[in-house]
Amino acid sequence: MKFQGTKASLGLVLGSALLLGACTSPDATDPDATATGSASASASASGGTDGDSAAAGCLQDVGITETKDGEVRYTAGPGDWSGYNSITNATYSTYNSVIAAHMFSSFVYFGTDGTICDNTDFGTYEVTSEDPLTIKYTINEDAVWSDGTPVTINDYLMEWAAQNPEFIAPGFASGEDKEASAVFDHVSTSFAQYVPEGPEGEVGSKEFTVTYSNPNPDYRIIVTSALPEHVIAREAGLEPGALAQAVIDRDADTVKSAATFWNEGWIFNPGELPDPALTPSSGPYVLKEGSWQAGNSLTLTANEQYWGTPAATRDLVFRFIDDAQQVQALGNKDVQVIQPQATVDTVGQLEALGSAVTIESGSSLTWEHLDFNFRENNVFGNPDTGLQLREAFAYCVPRQQIVDTLIKPISPETELMNAREVFPFQDNYDDVIGASYDGRYDTVDIEKSKELIAAAGVATPVDVRIGYRAGNQRRAETVAAIQASCKDAGFNVIDASAEDFFDNALVNGDYEVALFAWAGSGQITSGENIYATNKGQNYGKYSNETVDAAWAELVATLDESVHLEQTKIIEKELWDSLFGIPLYAHPLVVAYDSTLQNVRATATQDQVSWNAPQWVAQ
Repeated sequence: MKFQGTKASLGLVLGSALLLGACTSPDATDPDATATGSASASASASGGTDGDSAAAGCLQDVGITETKDGEVRYTAGPGDWSGYNSITNATYSTYNSVIAAHMFSSFVYFGTDGTICDNTDFGTYEVTSEDPLTIKYTINEDAVWSDGTPVTINDYLMEWAAQNPEFIAPGFASGEDKEASAVFDHVSTSFAQYVPEGPEGEVGSKEFTVTYSNPNPDYRIIVTSALPEHVIAREAGLEPGALAQAVIDRDADTVKSAATFWNEGWIFNPGELPDPALTPSSGPYVLKEGSWQAGNSLTLTANEQYWGTPAATRDLVFRFIDDAQQVQALGNKDVQVIQPQATVDTVGQLEALGSAVTIESGSSLTWEHLDFNFRENNVFGNPDTGLQLREAFAYCVPRQQIVDTLIKPISPETELMNAREVFPFQDNYDDVIGASYDGRYDTVDIEKSKELIAAAGVATPVDVRIGYRAGNQRRAETVAAIQASCKDAGFNVIDASAEDFFDNALVNGDYEVALFAWAGSGQITSGENIYATNKGQNYGKYSNETVDAAWAELVATLDESVHLEQTKIIEKELWDSLFGIPLYAHPLVVAYDSTLQNVRATATQDQVSWNAPQWVAQ
């Protein structure tokens, strides 16, 4: 998932779509989401989507043949751009992903309903064996980075290595070496976990094969886009292709020499764009020189080397605007497209703009949650008293009040979300909830909360910092509601919002409870990266053997009955041990200048800008 948290190719997270479900979102605040149980259209063995309904969610041919001069302006929220490499733990967010999505091409992307769509402009893939599951990838002969370097297996070999801490640091992934470091600060390990031998092929080739250790149900979105190996190699003092060859040769020391640049070399001082040679694009847009105004905007410009359908409009401007200011910015034409946090005030303000603005609304695959910090030095992570205090806190959080006052006035059908891997509007939701959760935290019980705090034997009031990204009014109101309710139980709830919450407090564990959203797109296995031990998006350091075992079984089969069975086990254990507290699925509101053509809302984490290369003013 992302915080409403991320992505990096035409719809998938750069490097590993599995994270998509776990990305934060602007609404969520930023890791955005992993909505694993989400239903998506089926795909054929060759990776193509089946049926007219599935194709309808994909990009449509709107007749673009050349790039029109001018600009289109969009805001994903207040988060400033923080780096070309959007898949480190500190940079993986929706704010970065919406930009990266147009600079990195991929084999697939998500359609508006979570359907997996093929990007044949970039390449094709074919299942050549089902036992073991083997996929052959072919990159378009014309596919090049904006500096003219061909996109090849080299980029994917490097991507696989960066996701493979065990290859670089034996003992890390297994937990056998407690001192081992992951070396590459990649937010995911999915590619290496499921494809243990990595991409197979010759250095510099446009073709490669991957073989899965088990038939992974999300295989279509494991291999997506990649960072440029030739830039990484050059900055590490190596020849282009040297890192790719080192991966094939299992020369870990050579690969490790590139880690410092991979982790830090693409993160820049606010407002200071580097030499374009450092940030080539394989997508329809490239960074526009001198265009980054820190805290204000970043502009992408059409990639002249792009071989696919050209961008419809020359410049794509990303503005960094707080939710509360977005409607005014749209009315003033400072931006032409917004996807603001849905509030009663926001919807009313948009309607007041009249026919000048088009409004679209619906459901989304993004959901709000409160996550506990399980580090032993944290009040909720104490091995002796942590569970009692987590339960006490859950009993005083006014979940129904939060939904009734903040969400239902906009989306009356919204209900408490009592699962993490399935949504209330999905067919198997009731089945999963019936097996995993008895409803005990649906209503506030202050007396029960007091009893649990007393049983834990800790002094009151218990300080609880709720961290989230600053500038989100709905989250501020959520924290205020929790403060008012939990005060009576013995908790001193502290609003610990910060602009850099995702970059610092979340990844460093400087909070008691984290409030954000995961944005998903229908993945089946992405939740493993959030809930399993030592996984990249498990920010609270939760560890549970039952959950780990259930994920291990779920991700190793294509059998949907096993997926459902293991999801029930995972959900029950996450409730019993109180990983965190789910709140609600986000309502979706998109608004845009009525003179702008080809804007299409999407329920996925990709945000409305998923098809921004097609936007054009009349």
